Amino acid sequence: MTCVFAGACTDMGGSDDTEGNPVGSDTETTGDGDGDGDGDGDGDGDGDGDEPLACSGHVELCERRYDEVVFAGTHNSHSATEDGFSQFNANHQHGIPTQLADGVRVMLIDTYYDEADPSQIVLCHGPCGLGSTPHLDALAAMIEFLEQNPGEILTLIYEDHVDPADLALDYEASGAVELVYAHPDGQPWPTLGELVDANTRLVVTAENGEPPPAWHHNIWQVGWDTPYGPMDPADLSCELNRGSTDNDLYLLNHWVNNDLGLPSPADADVVNEYDFLLARAQECAAMWNHPTNFVVVDWYERGDLFAVVETLNGF
Repeated sequence: MTCVFAGACTDMGGSDDTEGNPVGSDTETTGDGDGDGDGDGDGDGDGDGDEPLACSGHVELCERRYDEVVFAGTHNSHSATEDGFSQFNANHQHGIPTQLADGVRVMLIDTYYDEADPSQIVLCHGPCGLGSTPHLDALAAMIEFLEQNPGEILTLIYEDHVDPADLALDYEASGAVELVYAHPDGQPWPTLGELVDANTRLVVTAENGEPPPAWHHNIWQVGWDTPYGPMDPADLSCELNRGSTDNDLYLLNHWVNNDLGLPSPADADVVNEYDFLLARAQECAAMWNHPTNFVVVDWYERGDLFAVVETLNGF
């Protein structure tokens, strides 16, 4: 195992698990025998037993800062065929609840005002007539998951087409505001253990909006990303796209579109494969001397996203 960055180790020889098994979900066994993922052995999810509570699936990650950890992510997380999105613009088969159970911890979601009722916020991918999900329903699924899994941290990156004040109303109405983390400007990011102890395990960012509220971070003020959506796997790049490499959080956009610019399951079979995805993540991390904190794909069900993230975190 080679530690490439402070707090972020990479097994350059590959992982023992290349099957893409989910990690850190509520069905994972963490050595406590109860399968609830809290590490305490009593099955109640509160982490009060003999074993310490795992953070993002591993006790070792509790000591790492948030910006030193790699998380598995999905692009247009809400756009799933099982939730009624069209085959032309769906990015995944499974929706948000299943993604959370499978191990997805970063979700890129797009917010719009509902045309039929502008007081409501919905999640769409392109024209909302091709599929939409109420934002409040998505938040409810996230809250339920976080409450049932007290060692897990979830990050949201909104492509936001709504006012932050209106988004905040949904957070108040759903109770999600009780879980959000507000990062002080210029301060080091907390460790995962500190986020867990404070129960501020929902990190909210947006592409367009800024604070207030304080927890509504602009992603390009705290992070940067790579180019996205090429039509050939060979064109995936580690170059800077948005934000600044002086920031703390690194978003690796890792998906390929078809010739019509639409999500491509066939290309996901190629680029989500263990060796391909690991090699690109390691190349991009080395280029900027920073872990690829958010490894984000289309059709996460295909390939080995979770196994790659495990390897990048040193497991």
